[in-house]
Amino acid sequence: MGTLVGPVLSAFTTSKDRPLFPSPTASLPSSKPHLTTSRKIHHHEINTSRFGNFLHLKPESKPGCLDSDLPWFNPSDRPCFDVIIIGTGPGGLRLAEQVSQYGIKVCCVDPSPLSFWPNNYGVWVDEFESLGLVECLDKIWPMTCVYIDDYKTKYLDRPYGRVSRKILKTKLLENCVSNSVKFHKAKVWQVKHEEFESTIQCDDGSELKASLIVDASGFSSSFVEYDKPRNYGYQIAHGILAEVDSHPFDLDKMVLMDWRDSHLGNEPYLRVNNSKLATFLYAMPFDSNLIFLEETSLVSRPVLSYSEIKRRMEARLRHLGIRVRRVIEDEKCLIPMGGPLPRIPQNVMAIGGISGVVHPSTGYMVARTMALAPLVAEAIAECLGSTRMIRGRPLYHKVWNGLWPIERRLSREFCCFGMETLLKLDLEGTRNFFEAFFDLDPYYWHGFLSSRLSLHELASFSLSLFGHASNSSRLDIMSKCPVPLVRMLGNLALQVI
Repeated sequence: MGTLVGPVLSAFTTSKDRPLFPSPTASLPSSKPHLTTSRKIHHHEINTSRFGNFLHLKPESKPGCLDSDLPWFNPSDRPCFDVIIIGTGPGGLRLAEQVSQYGIKVCCVDPSPLSFWPNNYGVWVDEFESLGLVECLDKIWPMTCVYIDDYKTKYLDRPYGRVSRKILKTKLLENCVSNSVKFHKAKVWQVKHEEFESTIQCDDGSELKASLIVDASGFSSSFVEYDKPRNYGYQIAHGILAEVDSHPFDLDKMVLMDWRDSHLGNEPYLRVNNSKLATFLYAMPFDSNLIFLEETSLVSRPVLSYSEIKRRMEARLRHLGIRVRRVIEDEKCLIPMGGPLPRIPQNVMAIGGISGVVHPSTGYMVARTMALAPLVAEAIAECLGSTRMIRGRPLYHKVWNGLWPIERRLSREFCCFGMETLLKLDLEGTRNFFEAFFDLDPYYWHGFLSSRLSLHELASFSLSLFGHASNSSRLDIMSKCPVPLVRMLGNLALQVI
C-alpha cells in the first residue's frame, strides 16, 4: 500500500477530449465504517477465453521532465554549503524547501533534478489537508472500500486522494527556488567526512562541501550505515494505468483492498499459493473506461516473485471481465518494510525511504515524509541557523533525534511487530485481521495507518483490535505471534535503556 503508481498524467485526455482528472472538490463525510453483507455476485464473471493476455501490451507513456529553470550550481563558485541533499524525490525536495526557509544555504544534487517522479502516490485526504497540500491532489474519492471476501465489504467514510506528481514537484521546486536553493545535475559517488565538514564527490568530477549531508536518494543508497542486519519484509506490486472497455467498480469509491480469491477457481496452483501468501487488488477508478489497477503483496519475506504477482493479476482481471484496450503506464513496485533503523546518530542524515519512515505494516511513506521534514528542518536550523553554529557530532545527534526521538522509535517497534504478525497470517487469517481492524473506532485505524498514535494509544489499539477479532483470529494471533511479541518487547527494552 505504498501506493506507488508510475510519469505525470496531467497531459493525457480521454477520447472525448476532456480533462483526465477532475479537480478535487469532494466533501469530507463522517468516518464511521459500514459492513455490508451480501450474496455472492456472479454477473461480473466472464469466460476467460474471451480475453487475451494484457501483459504483452507496452505502456504508452514515456519518462519526461518538467519545463522549468533552476538555479544551477556553478563549479567556479565556492563549493561550500550548509546542507547538501542527495536526491530530488518528494522527501529531498520537501526538506530542501523547509530548511531553506531559515536562510540556510542548501544544494540539491541529483542526476536529473527535473525528471518526473517514476512513482505516483495515494494518500488519505486528511493527511494532505493538515499539511496544506490538498491542492496537490488531482483526484479525490469520497469513500474507500475493502472487499474482505465474496460476501463481506467494508465501506470506509475516509476520503482518499491521488497525488499529482507534477503539481507537488512544481510546488516544492518553486518554493526551493524562492529560498535560493541551488541544484547540481550529477550522481554522487562518494561521501567523505572530516570533524566539522563533509565532502561529496560526483561523477562529473566536481566536489561540494557542506556541514551536513542528507541522503534522500532512496532504498538502494550505500551512504547510510546500519549496525544490525536489515531483515526487511517486502511489499511488491504490479500496476497499470489502463484504458478498458469497462470495469465493475463504483466511480466514487477507491478500492483500498480486494482480498477476494474467486478469480483463482480455475487456477489451482495459483489458488493454493494465494491461500498461503495472499495478494489483493488496489484500484483507482477515474471514469468508466480509465482505471489504475495494482495487484499487491502487502508484505512477504522472502519477497513474492514478480511473475507470480502478474499471473494473479491477469487471472483477476479476466474474472472481473476487465478487457484492457491499452496500457498508459505500468509499474513494478518493491518497498522494503520494517527492519532496523539506521545507526543513530551518524555523519550522514537521511530522509525518505532509507531513513526508516516507511510504515512497517502498510508501506505508506509520502505523507509521513512530508510531515516529518519540517521537524528535521527545525532541528537543522537550531544548529546551523544564523544565531548559532553547531556542527560535527552535536549536529548529527540533534538532527537524527529530531527525526527519531525515543517515542517515535518505540512506536515504530510496535508497527514492526504488526508487520511480523501479518507475515505469519494466511489468506483466511489476513481477512479476519482486516475485518476486525476496520471495525475499530476510526480514531484508532485512522491513527495507525497515518502513524500518529502514541505508544500508549498503540497499546489501547492492540487491545481493542484483539477484542474485535473473532475467536479464530484471536487463536491465530496467539499461536503465531509469541516470537515476534518477545522480539518486540526486547527491542523496546533496548531502546529505553
